[in-house]
Amino acid sequence: MNYKNPDIYAGIDLARFDGRLPFSLTNDYFFRAVMQENNRVLKSLVCSLLHLDEKEVRDVLILNPIELGRQVGEKDFFLDINILLDNRVSVELEMQVINEGNWVERSQCYLCRTFDSLNKGENYTHVRPAVQIGILDYTLFPDAPEFYATYRLMNVKSHKIYSDKLRISVLNLKHIELATEEDKAYRIDHWAHLFTAATWKELKALAAQNPIFTDAARTAVVLSEDEKIRLQCEAREDYYRRTGWKDEYIEQLTAENQQLASEKQQWISERQQLTSEIQRLRQLLQESALPPSQGS
Repeated sequence: MNYKNPDIYAGIDLARFDGRLPFSLTNDYFFRAVMQENNRVLKSLVCSLLHLDEKEVRDVLILNPIELGRQVGEKDFFLDINILLDNRVSVELEMQVINEGNWVERSQCYLCRTFDSLNKGENYTHVRPAVQIGILDYTLFPDAPEFYATYRLMNVKSHKIYSDKLRISVLNLKHIELATEEDKAYRIDHWAHLFTAATWKELKALAAQNPIFTDAARTAVVLSEDEKIRLQCEAREDYYRRTGWKDEYIEQLTAENQQLASEKQQWISERQQLTSEIQRLRQLLQESALPPSQGS
């Protein structure tokens, strides 16, 4: 495989594919494989997310390439992509499918590691800007859902940016309908549809709109037909099912416990009301009782 030369896939005819995709790009291993294998697709994605003109970006270098197809255990399974743009901007990119409840802290750790790029003796002013981008297949803040949100260090009173060298962005694949006009201008909503596409029909419709998605689709074809890569993607799907089952079971138990607690509270309230009513009736009976008769 040669991610520097995606033109080797140009002869693949997408018209012959139909039905469901073998894997969607929300599969974090498959996402990692496509982005590593096709540098042109990776560059286009990063430029869209960072609102950059592709013509102004010369080099998109992956600093932590993996051996595609090599078996990796779940405990040491890291699929974040560390990227260097034109040797001047550090980007950490990751597809995250399962909500482990720690993305806020995790993304900050990633950002700090990415930002700490100085060599010994270098001046602090030479530190490269660092960007952490999480593509999440869940809503990070359910009370305030957004499609694409960006966070920076800022003065809480004046809103003045403390530094333009630190940034965290979150792409929410569950709320594509919330994409703003700016998001659409940079085709971020199209990328989100690409990631969530489940059928060849959806993928080919996107490919018809933009040649870069044709590039991505053809790369996906080649990778999904590689037995070693397919096995790793299937292992990730199995992991999602097992983890998802656990999450669903925990959510079910939590809901049942909340329901039981609510029913218990209602029972206690009804019992208190009944006790109060009994006491009231007793009081009425005592007040209405006839006085004892006097001796004749």
